[in-house]
Amino acid sequence: MRMQKCGKHLHSILNSIYNPTHTHTHTHTQTFPAHKIFKILGNAGFLGVSKPVEFGGLGLDFSYSVAVAEELGNIRCGGIPMAIGVQSDMATPALARFGSDQLKKEFLLPSILGDKVACLGVSEVGAGSDVSSIMTKAVRKGDEYVINGGKMWTTNGTQADWMCLLANTSDGPPHKNKSLICLPMNLPGVHIARKIDKMGMWSSDTAEVFFDDVHVPCKNVIGQEGLGFTYQMLQFQEERLWAVANVLTTMDSIIQETIGYTRQRKIFKQPVLYHQTVHFRLAELQTEVELLRSLLYRATAMYIKGNDVTKLASMAKLKAGRLARELSDSCLQFWGGMGYTSDVLVSRFYRDSRLISIGAGADEVMLGIICKYMDTLPKK
Repeated sequence: MRMQKCGKHLHSILNSIYNPTHTHTHTHTQTFPAHKIFKILGNAGFLGVSKPVEFGGLGLDFSYSVAVAEELGNIRCGGIPMAIGVQSDMATPALARFGSDQLKKEFLLPSILGDKVACLGVSEVGAGSDVSSIMTKAVRKGDEYVINGGKMWTTNGTQADWMCLLANTSDGPPHKNKSLICLPMNLPGVHIARKIDKMGMWSSDTAEVFFDDVHVPCKNVIGQEGLGFTYQMLQFQEERLWAVANVLTTMDSIIQETIGYTRQRKIFKQPVLYHQTVHFRLAELQTEVELLRSLLYRATAMYIKGNDVTKLASMAKLKAGRLARELSDSCLQFWGGMGYTSDVLVSRFYRDSRLISIGAGADEVMLGIICKYMDTLPKK
């Protein structure tokens, strides 16, 4: 019941924010106003659903974050929900769980309230899914770190006020030499090199960022120095479950809109929908969506009870990426020429959803994680 009320409240907020008459402006600028949108969501409590009450959150369990992610799937593009998800469930979980009270007051509280925009700095030009091979360094000098390097594919990067940065803080083993650092983006030496032009997710700004002798206080480290890789792996679990929840709603919408269009569009004197290959295929796709939803809910239920859901979260993320590609391709085909235009949701989803099999760990990395838990990887 609480989730239903949450969903209705969020749905009314989204309707007030995303007026269809504004679509042209957003398409033209290809950047949505993050501070404006996040402040509206922050005022309503939707940026810290599962975060501590003492730092502005609602103090609920992660299943409520999943419910919010599902509702955000009703936004008719992928870029804005993804940006919101970075703020609420990708750049902030480690800070909320392991950060000092001082760091939480400075970075978590304003992010939950929507006063500051957050971004996550993990991927680099030469290190995407292989997180352990990042090169950005934070060298300790007195009570400061001096940071040099760069980050790539940084969602919210051109608008962010701070970054949850993963950097090498020592020369030790690659899984034990990294730390997560809260980095204000207005510091001298932080350079936004460019806004990346992408195949999809157009409304979300994605930046390449360089660091040239950026000085950050050592107290800005989240938790213990050297545990950043571990913290980030934990942070990835919530990110992957969030992404699955978000795309499920959109896939439901794509199927329903395809049913509506093919019912009224005729070919060979009968609706396209009445051809068996069409309605059977839609039935198959809806079945796959329901199976993925069940996996998500099972993983979420286990996660909020304190279990390690790395394997199930990786399976769900893998399946979500592959199903989104399969579903968007099949449904677009049934729209015919209209599916190849920018006027319909299915073509946008075709572009946007391709990222799911790449971001937050590529499909091949998910398979590797699953194999590790199945103990089927070759012995070294």
